[in-house]
Amino acid sequence: MNNNDAIGIFDSGVGGLTVWSEIKKILPNESTVYYADSKNCPYGSKSKEEVIQLSEKIVQLLIHKGAKIIVVACNTATAAAIDYLRAKYPLPFIGMEPAVKPAALHTQTGTIGILATEGTINGRLYKETRDRYAAKCNLIVKVGKGLVELAEEGDSYSEKALEAVKKYIKPMIDGNADQIVLGCTHYPYFIDEIRKIIPKTVIIHNPAPAVARQTKNVMKSSGLLSQAASKRDDIFYSTTNDGKLKFILKTNFHIDAQVLFV
Repeated sequence: MNNNDAIGIFDSGVGGLTVWSEIKKILPNESTVYYADSKNCPYGSKSKEEVIQLSEKIVQLLIHKGAKIIVVACNTATAAAIDYLRAKYPLPFIGMEPAVKPAALHTQTGTIGILATEGTINGRLYKETRDRYAAKCNLIVKVGKGLVELAEEGDSYSEKALEAVKKYIKPMIDGNADQIVLGCTHYPYFIDEIRKIIPKTVIIHNPAPAVARQTKNVMKSSGLLSQAASKRDDIFYSTTNDGKLKFILKTNFHIDAQVLFV
């Protein structure tokens, strides 16, 4: 491992691209290897043991491909597996943390809406963050069933998507929430639809930019920032051969990339 190796990033599917894109914004000279486990998506309802098993398989491939740091760009995988991965593998791991702290600091009404997966809500990180920073807040928590599947299909800007989002967001607004926390990396695809439902004063918390900044900070402190004069091409892997990852990259991020089937 050296500082000219790639940043490894993985998710249960295309959701982690919302994190990948933020990392590319602030670390444009870094190469990345992205792994979408769309075959096993969604992770949200899987057992902790199964998510650990899936995550470890991916991590082993990313290390084999020369990853110098790994970003677990999946809230469920972070909740289930990151402690295990950090204990077993000798490289830095960056995980997703629900943005409960900034929501609690900014709320004026004392009510926060949290849209997350079942795995995230049941995880240690969410519970610790909730208890530490939002103990005095009223939390309206919704499991966004069906949203991951819509995002995987590239169907996040349709009437169907709007109705699906409304089912979860409207009770939050009706309950006087002025902060909405997105607890899954697939959910930022629906931000435009969410904005159609909420008042302009309501703040949406997408943790991806903060995760990108944390990745940069850890790389800088660990001496892992690239010193290469030119970077290698970004590499994308998917466990399905259906073109979904390539489609999302092109339509949402305007990148015409080759996707390798694994």
